[in-house]
Amino acid sequence: MTATVRPARPGDLPGFLALAAEVEHWFGPMVAEPGFHRAVGRSIEEGRATVAEDGRGLLGGLLFGTDDAEPPLHHLHWLVVAERARGTGLGRALVEDVLRRHVRAPATVEVVTFGPDHPGARTSGARVFYERLGFTPAEPAAPGPEGGSRQVYRLRLARRQDT
Repeated sequence: MTATVRPARPGDLPGFLALAAEVEHWFGPMVAEPGFHRAVGRSIEEGRATVAEDGRGLLGGLLFGTDDAEPPLHHLHWLVVAERARGTGLGRALVEDVLRRHVRAPATVEVVTFGPDHPGARTSGARVFYERLGFTPAEPAAPGPEGGSRQVYRLRLARRQDT
């Protein structure tokens, strides 16, 4: 599958909503929620949104943020890959693009994903996905809006040693 990964633009909001519609059964209502629209819009305006697209539209989207901590703490707030593109490496490409463009070591990157007992944990493959990227399971997080368990996954990036 050929896709282009790029920073999101204001015209991408409908594509984000289409992606959200595919996963509302796991994450709760988003498409009709004005707060979700505002969060996506703000992330796009602030350069904290990345998308993957092909000639038929958006295949994936990622929203992220950074806390002013020492070392910096980055958050993958929302990552969705369209069902037709899952398993193609597109999720990895979105995360790697954000890490390459926005994260400088030393830093920590966190994401909240399904808890081990959540039905979406197996179906979505999210936990295995993050582990393959080097994230490790950490503490439990607050339950999702649908009531399912959640867990923090963390990636620590050390400053490279010059050799």
